[in-house]
Amino acid sequence: MRIAIAQFMQETNSFVPFTTTVKTFEEQHLYRGEELFTAFGKARLEIPGAIAALRAARAEIVPLLAAMAMASGTVERASFEILLGEIVERLRAAGPVDGVYLALHGAMILEDEPDAEAEIVRRVRGELRPGTPITVSLDLHGHITSAMLQLDVAYVGYREFPHIDMYETGYRAAKLLVDWVNGKVHPVMALAKRHMVVSPDSARTTVPPLSDIVAEGRAMEARGEVLHVSLFPVQPWIDTPDLGFAALVCAQSKEAAQKAADKLARMAWDRRAEFEPTLTPLPEIIAIALSGEGLTVASDSGDTPSGGGAADSTAVLEALLKAGADRADRISICTICDAEAAAEAAQAGVGRTVTLRVGHKRSGLGEPLTVTGRVKTISDGRYVLMGPGAHGMVGEMGLTVVLEIGAIRLNMRSIPHFEWDPAIHTSVGLDPARAALVFVRSPAHFRASYAPIAARIFIADTPGPTSANMRRIPYTRVTRPLYPIDLVNG
Repeated sequence: MRIAIAQFMQETNSFVPFTTTVKTFEEQHLYRGEELFTAFGKARLEIPGAIAALRAARAEIVPLLAAMAMASGTVERASFEILLGEIVERLRAAGPVDGVYLALHGAMILEDEPDAEAEIVRRVRGELRPGTPITVSLDLHGHITSAMLQLDVAYVGYREFPHIDMYETGYRAAKLLVDWVNGKVHPVMALAKRHMVVSPDSARTTVPPLSDIVAEGRAMEARGEVLHVSLFPVQPWIDTPDLGFAALVCAQSKEAAQKAADKLARMAWDRRAEFEPTLTPLPEIIAIALSGEGLTVASDSGDTPSGGGAADSTAVLEALLKAGADRADRISICTICDAEAAAEAAQAGVGRTVTLRVGHKRSGLGEPLTVTGRVKTISDGRYVLMGPGAHGMVGEMGLTVVLEIGAIRLNMRSIPHFEWDPAIHTSVGLDPARAALVFVRSPAHFRASYAPIAARIFIADTPGPTSANMRRIPYTRVTRPLYPIDLVNG
């Protein structure tokens, strides 16, 4: 059995003023050929999971390319062609294969095409002999379209959010492919959608209402009615037609798959009002943290790099300064992505006091803020995620400087990266567990790592292109009516 594997993952945000290029992928990772076997190290991600499943089946693995970018703006067509073109060319050069496994995100949008995943799958299929199966793993926040449901293609999505099962999803998708090639199953897919968007923190698989819908999907699998149930609350910061909650079901018959998908989508729609997020104003969060015991962790939900934001908003830093957090007895930690300010501080050197203009240089969504502080730490920004999910994954923040502004610690990095894990701070000498307050630029995944050390957690109602308040998102292309933007009954 010869199985080709590839990854091409990016999550698009339609509301940022920058685009995604090959360089954006290189900042995260871009591996080729045999590198796929070793480059991920011990990281629990999709490609290592798929490799483990294929090795267990004694398959010959044909590694093509693994490209992943941090969430960002629309993908440039030229860059897309370079990377997909290389995947296709490597597949063509490999000769006949019995199947293909693809690790995709599900919410990649091109400059000239709103459904990148459908195009990726279609063009890979074009290189295969008729009837050759493809399985695809997807992020739970994928935008699922009917065009993705193509002949001889099956999809398997993450089951968990926070995302703690990327490795397991890659394994399950590759195992499905092995069973398919061996004739044990012949999967068919069915899709059901509802035009609704929900705040990511309200769509955690560990709490109602989504946990109840997930439980029904797992029960369907346990009863043998279907092979795989995948639920997609969708990444809400893309502006494209047919945006909404999707239930995507893999079964051995179209009738069984469609029946299950319809039921699950209907359950989500019936409980749509329960997805309303609980958001807290910044001044209230800061007051509670500075006067309370233990660690307060808060999401700067409006400008998260894992949702495509530039991570350069100064809203949190301004609020901390206004509240006097710089004069507090305990430290507060926040972050900002500003390559220019980091370089200027690094040039000054550790121990030096500098005055910098920080923030809004990439996004252009506000004016930089002038701050004065002491350079505490200079780092290359390389660290290893230690929390659940992407455990073992290497993070790249680029040149990173910690600036002491009184009791505030500003972690300034050059490249936006996941803020899921306390390791972004411990790697530069900060201990979040001993702080009064830590702001994270993550919609919800941060809970997996921070919940064990936090006395309380808040989602801050902050502005920006990844707002947790769905009514703030300036959609122009989505299919209307769209809940909760529009009043929808029935």
